[in-house]
This record gives sequence, C-alpha cells and structure tokens, in this order.
Amino acid sequence: MYEEGGSSEYTVIAPLRGECVYTSCYCEENVWKLCEYIKDQQTCPTDEVYAVFISNERRTIPIWKQKSSRGDEPVIWDYHVVLLHLNKQGQGFIYDLDTTLPFPCPFDVYSREAFRSDLFLKPEFRRKMRVIPALTYLQKFASDRSHMKHSNGTWRMPPPSYPCIETAESKMNLDDFISMDANVGCGEVYKLSDFVQHFGVK
Repeated sequence: MYEEGGSSEYTVIAPLRGECVYTSCYCEENVWKLCEYIKDQQTCPTDEVYAVFISNERRTIPIWKQKSSRGDEPVIWDYHVVLLHLNKQGQGFIYDLDTTLPFPCPFDVYSREAFRSDLFLKPEFRRKMRVIPALTYLQKFASDRSHMKHSNGTWRMPPPSYPCIETAESKMNLDDFISMDANVGCGEVYKLSDFVQHFGVK
C-alpha cells in the first residue's frame, strides 16, 4: 500500500523495485515487462495502465532525479520510458525504474521533481510525451536492440538476457514510439504542460 497525505490508500500494481525485470539503458523493455506483469498477474485493469515515451524532435530531453544524475543536475536522455497508472479513484502514479524518487511515485510529485517545467528550457530541450495504452504497447512494440550496438557489432550496454521482443508484423519499430510526430505510431502525443494538465490531480 502507498499512503499519500490524507488521500485513500493506493494499491501498488508492480513488484518491489528490486524484484522487477530490469536492464540498465533498456527502459522501453523494462516498461514492457512491467506491463506484461500487470496483465499476467491481473494486479489492476489494464485499461488503467499506460507506457509513456518521453522525447522530442531533437532527442535531447532533461530528466531530474535519475540514478545516473550528478547532484541536482538532470540527465539528458535521447528518450526515456515510464509507466503511468491512473486508477478508478483518480490517483495517478509513475513507475520509473531509473529514478531516485519513490517507486511508484505520485504523478504530481514526479512531474514536479523529475520533469520540472519547460518554461525555463531552451526549445531544443522541451519535452513531449507519447502515451500508449498498456495492451497496445504489449501487442505492437518490437525491438531487435540494434540501436544499442556499435557499428562494429559490439554492445553499447549489455542487453537483457531474455529474447528480443517482436510481433508478427515487426522485429524493430522502436523509432515509431520515440517519434513525437502525432501522425506516426500508436497512442497520443502531448506537450509536457498538456500531459501534466491532462493526467495530473484535478
């Protein structure tokens, strides 16, 4: 359970952070595995759960409170992926296996601490979000992990031990999820301010 201020208790829908399937620098697969766990274990209705890709046209997005942060400096990712849970009680929680914030973290706390604001950022650093229903993500996402290989074929970072995630239609469509072109891929694309307004505490 998660007790947030005076609100009703929140039921956590994932394993403890240390018990989750996790591979450093493969956040898209870590979230896919979280979605798979939630679906298989039926810890909540899957229509309450979303994969959220964070990026922009230049693939330069700052996120604070990351494990690889130095002090209060943000990490500049090309993209990042978190899981969003919106339950029937109107509570929103973010599951980010790379954050130093709680796991899970109340949506508004995560937004304030990890996203902060785009108002003071140069345009090339402003964040966008692609929000994909968990079931759609499980059905459509595919990665052959080629983006994590150097030109000589060696790994930039060690890959997960389980087989690559693929579908009948695709072995690699990661770029369609990272893209913040609303005409490409699955889900809905939001500017950061619209994302926070849409999914935050009403």
